[in-house]
Amino acid sequence: MLFQPIEKTFIALKTDSICNERKLILQPLIDYIQLKVSDNKNVNLNFICTHNSRRSHLSQVWAQAAAHYYGVKNVYAYSGGTEATALFPMAAKTLNQAGFQINTLSEGNNPVYVIKYAENEHPIIGFSKTFDHHFNPEGDFAAVMTCSQADEACPFISGAEKRIPVKYDDPKTFDDTPLQAEKYQERSNQIATEMLYVFSQII
Repeated sequence: MLFQPIEKTFIALKTDSICNERKLILQPLIDYIQLKVSDNKNVNLNFICTHNSRRSHLSQVWAQAAAHYYGVKNVYAYSGGTEATALFPMAAKTLNQAGFQINTLSEGNNPVYVIKYAENEHPIIGFSKTFDHHFNPEGDFAAVMTCSQADEACPFISGAEKRIPVKYDDPKTFDDTPLQAEKYQERSNQIATEMLYVFSQII
């Protein structure tokens, strides 16, 4: 089972708040997942943004949790960037406040985190990496582009079966401002709501 705080978050989210325009953007992702599920194949999703520091990690973690919440099996969420930097501390803190258990495996310029969403499920290993890092799948995956910069910078993603743009505004804009925590929470909630909607559509 999901950790109770995460389940409470999901229950509180309103997927009917998603506008029709966003639902159209999310539909190719739903279609890809449904096709894999119907064929009894693994669902590999690699969420990609420029620095693999904020939006791609939020998307990866919420997608994995949403799949578990709806009992969609064999979903494996990954993330990467066009370059590696570090998982931004505020992104990790925002996930922790939503109920994810986060522990640091290693410190340094690019810390490695263990992110747990359920007691008996494999944790997500969170750190910044390029989309083609050996930690990520080499083929049979959907490249989910979470920012316009990465989408434009990567005209070709090797091994990707499908390229799906699902872009989010970068909360980095509000770093070192009084609105930082609020805007990270806002973006996290948007991504959580949309991932919840996506997996609610899978039969």
